[in-house]
Amino acid sequence: MATVSTDRPLLGAIEAGGTKFVLATGTADGVIVSRHTIPTADPVSTMAAASDWFDAQPAIAALGIASFGPVELDRRAPLWGHILETPKPGWSNCDLAGHFMSDLGVPVGFDTDVNGAALGEFHLGAGRGTSGMAYVTVGTGIGGGVIVNGQIVHGAGHPEMGHIYPRRAADDHEFAGACPFHGDCLEGLSSGPAILSRWGKTLSDLPAEHEAHCRVAGYLAQLCHTLFASLAVERVILGGGVMKTPGLLARIQEATMNAGANYLPGRSRQSVVMPKLGENAGITGAFLLAEEARSI
Repeated sequence: MATVSTDRPLLGAIEAGGTKFVLATGTADGVIVSRHTIPTADPVSTMAAASDWFDAQPAIAALGIASFGPVELDRRAPLWGHILETPKPGWSNCDLAGHFMSDLGVPVGFDTDVNGAALGEFHLGAGRGTSGMAYVTVGTGIGGGVIVNGQIVHGAGHPEMGHIYPRRAADDHEFAGACPFHGDCLEGLSSGPAILSRWGKTLSDLPAEHEAHCRVAGYLAQLCHTLFASLAVERVILGGGVMKTPGLLARIQEATMNAGANYLPGRSRQSVVMPKLGENAGITGAFLLAEEARSI
């Protein structure tokens, strides 16, 4: 791990996932000084273990949390900083931000895990230099965050890109979809569990000529096209376990270009790429959330 510069405050970061919490100290330029991972158990023991780890580190000036969701992001709302109704047992209505504000006594920045990753990639990764970009993770679920003119897009809640309904191919209506809420939404057709449910293997384990590759690429390309057409972002960054499938990115790039049909203004500036920060995208974004919290 790196040594922090004396002219930059030491910050804390948490990437709160459904299976693990990644804890780190570092700076807003993405330098990681120390890092630790704990399993996501029940809220009380998990948050206590995280607090104990931060207590054992040099004092931090602020903490940023990029959390699994859904979460409440409106600072004016009584439940700001809470995890809302989630299928993760015991975590619904957990006051994640409030716990650390009280326990560590520092300002806390709070957002979704994918918005955190989007922040990291926008400032220090594959989205650097763009006016707007989207970060999408394709794995156990499909989620995304959007940054336009340097600002994360928030609204009534936070974007749930995995739950749009793609236009299904004419010969692809037998599979009902794997989403328990929407059936054949994007997540229900193209997430890791959806692929496994439909074809019995991960996408990486299926032969390159298998229909699954074109199906999944086509549906993910519809999301990319929708982001380009509706928000005019310059770049869509695709991360997550499914995107590690050899050849998938190239298929999505081609299908996205075909979907655009040489129509969209600014299309020469638009691209679909992989993340540059890799596993550090979320924790880097959490440092940026911490830095922002210092001025609130």
